[in-house]
Amino acid sequence: MTEPVTPPAPGRPPGRPPAPPLDSPLDSRHRAAGAKFTDFGGWRLPLRFGSELAEHQAVRQAAGLFDLSHMAQLEVGGPGAADGLDFALLGAPSLQAEGRAAYSMILAQDGGVIDDLIVYRLGRERFFIIANAANRAVVVEALARRLDGFDATLADVTLERALIAVQGPRALAIMRAAGLVRAADLGYYRAAEAEWEGWPVVLARTGYTGEDGFEVSCPKAAAGAIWDRLVLAGRPFGLARVGLAARDTLRLEAGMPLYGHELDRQTTPAEGGQGAFVRPKETDFVGRAALADRAVSKHLVGLIGDGRRAARAGYPVLIDGQVRGRITSGALSPTLGRPIALASINGPAPAVGTPVEVDIRGQLTPFQVTSIPFYRKPNQKDEL
Repeated sequence: MTEPVTPPAPGRPPGRPPAPPLDSPLDSRHRAAGAKFTDFGGWRLPLRFGSELAEHQAVRQAAGLFDLSHMAQLEVGGPGAADGLDFALLGAPSLQAEGRAAYSMILAQDGGVIDDLIVYRLGRERFFIIANAANRAVVVEALARRLDGFDATLADVTLERALIAVQGPRALAIMRAAGLVRAADLGYYRAAEAEWEGWPVVLARTGYTGEDGFEVSCPKAAAGAIWDRLVLAGRPFGLARVGLAARDTLRLEAGMPLYGHELDRQTTPAEGGQGAFVRPKETDFVGRAALADRAVSKHLVGLIGDGRRAARAGYPVLIDGQVRGRITSGALSPTLGRPIALASINGPAPAVGTPVEVDIRGQLTPFQVTSIPFYRKPNQKDEL
């Protein structure tokens, strides 16, 4: 199948080759560890360090170490920051307590999703935002335009910082062993500023794997020392370096959307399975009127099958012999040992248990609709 032709990025004349991918501040360490690389979102990133299956299982059973320095990191501050973000984003950042994190989105005027992101409130007038790497430029441009007129500042600090995550049931034990005792004070979806190894960091108990875990934003110059500290502290706990391939199967098992697959400019939050985050509020926000007027024309559902054949993104989904939608993400689940997929279905949402077929390279393969997420972490105590 040929890939669709992508129009030139805004500001780049037709025919000019794209800029070379950016390297993470941790690139030399990844190379020394034998990583295999791929280009993603304008960056050259580790796809895997060894076995994708072993990396996935390490996160589910112990912990994984991720370099997320490609993610966009933005700072918004000033007396009008809260009101400005209320207008710019889905949700109500002004209602967030200090030290809280919230999943949010930035919408187009027609209600389509420009990007999904995490908003951290670090102070009364200080917010920290993590957005997707590929959407960094468009998010910065949209935020700057929407904050104009509010007494607020916006700074893109992506290239000045690194982002490192530890995810898995032993994540807290590893953070403690690495000397960041402040981690134990954080509840889920909480954030705090701290000092680690002499460097100021933003520490958050968030993640993209369905497991407990932490994300650490630090100055670029601190990335190597912090990464090395975590590698050393994590050895007794089974910590593994993890690349993008396992990160994708982990987030799929957890039912978490990936921009460009479950979410895009043609999809509203409800159509991308994120309707619960659209909450009524008195303040206006860009896209609110469109969401009120725009009918939900498709639904995101989970599919699970037998056998070993994975349904990949773009494969048609049939119900009662008629094509009703397409796969948005799919893989053979390492945890469940069965193929799982997220699918966008046109029209009414089929009920859990509904049999469907997926056209896998010309062969109709049975699946059935199932609940999302596919995997939930078991109740467990932190291992010391």
